[in-house]
Amino acid sequence: MIFNWNVSPEIFELGPVRLRWYGLMFLAGFTIGYRIMMAMCRWEKKPIDKLDSLLVHLVLGTTIGARLGHCLFYDPGFYLSNPLEIFKIWEGGLASHGGGTGVIVALWLFTRKNPEFTWSWLLDRIAILTVMTGAFIRLGNLMNSEILGRPTDGSWGVVFSRVDIIPRHPAMIYEAFAYALIFACSFSLYLKWKERSPRGFLFGFVIAGIMLARFIIEFWKEIQSPFEEGWLINMGQVLSLPFIIIGVYLMVTAWKRGFEPALSEIPVSKSKKR
Repeated sequence: MIFNWNVSPEIFELGPVRLRWYGLMFLAGFTIGYRIMMAMCRWEKKPIDKLDSLLVHLVLGTTIGARLGHCLFYDPGFYLSNPLEIFKIWEGGLASHGGGTGVIVALWLFTRKNPEFTWSWLLDRIAILTVMTGAFIRLGNLMNSEILGRPTDGSWGVVFSRVDIIPRHPAMIYEAFAYALIFACSFSLYLKWKERSPRGFLFGFVIAGIMLARFIIEFWKEIQSPFEEGWLINMGQVLSLPFIIIGVYLMVTAWKRGFEPALSEIPVSKSKKR
């Protein structure tokens, strides 16, 4: 069965103001993630008043990292010759690998100013929220009719009629589903362990899961740059391999270290009688 997709990327236009589905999905991911992070801080007795600063760090880290990742990985020659084009983020061009790297750097900068949070503690929890946000963003890509899959002559496909009339794999839906599944698994593990989570395990689980899903789904996606033509695996897959290896390594080493003691299990030293 062939589905026809012809949805406008804009929800409404009021003069110079345009509300787009992609921006709404991006906002939804960050808003829901913020609420979940508040709950995590309450459960684990972390200062909630620091979360506004954390959100600013994450938004900037994600946006700057994703934009620079696209410019440097997929068309470095053009952007190095035209550096002002890097700032035209409204024209599109964001790379998830760069966005993930930007988040890691942003969290490190945040912990330098806020020692109440350790880098490993934040990485484990923000990773869960990041993959959830990624699912929302891929739905935004669907509304934009972008990140298209390869043509398919199978029994089903999607015609993105704002682009062409060729039935294609809805690669962005595949990714959204994979990210939602990874979020469900990682959040379930967090709810089971909370403050006892092995340091680095959830972060490793999420990045390995995301990049493995990305590596597999790339076989059904169109290439993003002409230089990838003829490659056995594309640039997205090449960039995914180190993250998969790092994620598995973090999971194994975290499991070997074992679980952290719960706050209620930490012995309180008693003062000696005099």
